[in-house]
Amino acid sequence: MSEIICLLSETTGRIIRARKGDLSLSRGDHCVVESDLGGDLGVVVDDVSPVCKNPRAAERAVPIIRKATEEDLKKFSWLREKEDGAFEFCLQRIRARDLSMKLVSVRYFFNEKKGIFYYTADGRIDFRELVKDLAKELKMRIEMRQVGVRDEAKMIGGLGTCGRILCCSAFMKTFEPVTIQKARKQQIVINPTKISGLCGRLMCCLAFEDQSKGRLYIEEEGDRLIED
Repeated sequence: MSEIICLLSETTGRIIRARKGDLSLSRGDHCVVESDLGGDLGVVVDDVSPVCKNPRAAERAVPIIRKATEEDLKKFSWLREKEDGAFEFCLQRIRARDLSMKLVSVRYFFNEKKGIFYYTADGRIDFRELVKDLAKELKMRIEMRQVGVRDEAKMIGGLGTCGRILCCSAFMKTFEPVTIQKARKQQIVINPTKISGLCGRLMCCLAFEDQSKGRLYIEEEGDRLIED
């Protein structure tokens, strides 16, 4: 059985490649893996397919800390509830202080000592008083992190015009520049409503098609995508 297994993150909904080490895990098992937030909960979805056996997967695989216990499951469920509560409280304070910012998501560290509040804004925001409000209410360190509209779509997720999960949310690690020239090169009718993603920017798949030297035709009637 492959040492690299695939997990479905219950925090982000994305697939994680992880090194199981000496642990005995099978599909459906929950485990705690290392993450930027000190820990993430994932469920094993694949442990034998070629996707897991790909040598390149080992380079991106994260260590598994342990097989999740009942206490771990309760802890992550509790964290999600606390994040939802912090999100609602932050929204209230943003409205009360009339700040020109859009709250996207809230993530707590596994040790509960810090919370990251992701937001979008057109420019710089003076959120010092907002941070004081949050720290006083939540009793933890607060970090406000501004993200772009493409990052917002990646975090929230959704379905593209092709009917599939957004590429940025499903598998993309980084964003590459997408220009209108790539659309023209593929002989696509320049209609902003048809070549823009949920984020309002040009669809990332325009860059994919440009790399593969294929052409992506967008039908005039409807939003269905056809690749030749």
